[in-house]
Amino acid sequence: MSPWEMIVGICVLVFSVLIIAVVLLQEGRQANLGAISGGADSFLSKNKARTIDAFLSKWTKIIAIVFFVLTILVNAVAIIKK
Repeated sequence: MSPWEMIVGICVLVFSVLIIAVVLLQEGRQANLGAISGGADSFLSKNKARTIDAFLSKWTKIIAIVFFVLTILVNAVAIIKK
């Protein structure tokens, strides 16, 4: 295994862990059901949650794109080596 393959493999592992972490940090789509059962949120905390969720959503897309590009790159290099 060449150093290039090891570096790209480590990058794929890091990005896979990052995408899992970012997705788990996002608030679920059913999170607003707390208002029905009497859970009270202030107006400011709702807006803060939206900005954090928007930030995490943007980074999820970026990390996913980089992950898929790295995966395709690894497979292309493996096919070329054969």
